[in-house]
Amino acid sequence: MSVLVLGGTGEARALASLLVADGVSVVSSLAGRVQNPRLPDGEVRIGGFGGVEGMVAWLRENQPRVVVDATHPFAQQISHNAVAACAEVAVPLVRLVRPPWEAHPGDRWTVVEDIGEAARVVGSRFDQRQEPTDQPQPRVLLTTGRQDVGAFAGIENAFFLIRVVDPPTGALPPNHRVLRSRGPYGLDDERELMISEQIDLLVTKNSGGELTRAKLIVARELGIPVVMVARPIEPCENVVTSVGEAANFGRK
Repeated sequence: MSVLVLGGTGEARALASLLVADGVSVVSSLAGRVQNPRLPDGEVRIGGFGGVEGMVAWLRENQPRVVVDATHPFAQQISHNAVAACAEVAVPLVRLVRPPWEAHPGDRWTVVEDIGEAARVVGSRFDQRQEPTDQPQPRVLLTTGRQDVGAFAGIENAFFLIRVVDPPTGALPPNHRVLRSRGPYGLDDERELMISEQIDLLVTKNSGGELTRAKLIVARELGIPVVMVARPIEPCENVVTSVGEAANFGRK
């Protein structure tokens, strides 16, 4: 085997397709947390490695000449494990990560460090509202992923439209509806959703990329404030931002 791709993103699938088309042997590793994931070209393994020790054992057994970490920008644990495991086995590691979104004129972003702070900001924002009791609850579009919904479970003074691919498994806010869907999302679709659902606030992570950028453009158009969770610090020193750059490492 030539390349191990830690995948689960559109960039990872594009990379696998590009390398397989060039005749490079590729194994894509998926965490297995998403039901019916989109499978990349080439060989696929599904499931975790079992921490750093498990990844070290797998690398020694299979001996890839390079590992490309193309996981989600917020998949912190696997990225940290990859850095430690590749260092121990002396396998080159490349991090492929899409550029983050940047605020534009007209955006009303509140940038927070993590999901816990995002929940505190949302709760505080609506605690301060002095509205008559017959007014409808403020409505939040929550797009942070199913694993983070529990952080908002204690917020009673807002309604949450929770958009996820797979249903959340943890605690949920008392006032909510789960909307299961998978991107990409277009401007017209996002505009219709935010208007019809009377969204007052968007909560999301700075995932970057084009597949889900439309919600930010529509929020800007409609004057909807955004609570934006900033990216964690990348543990890998060798970072590229395009599939082509990552493919060059895979071809060497």
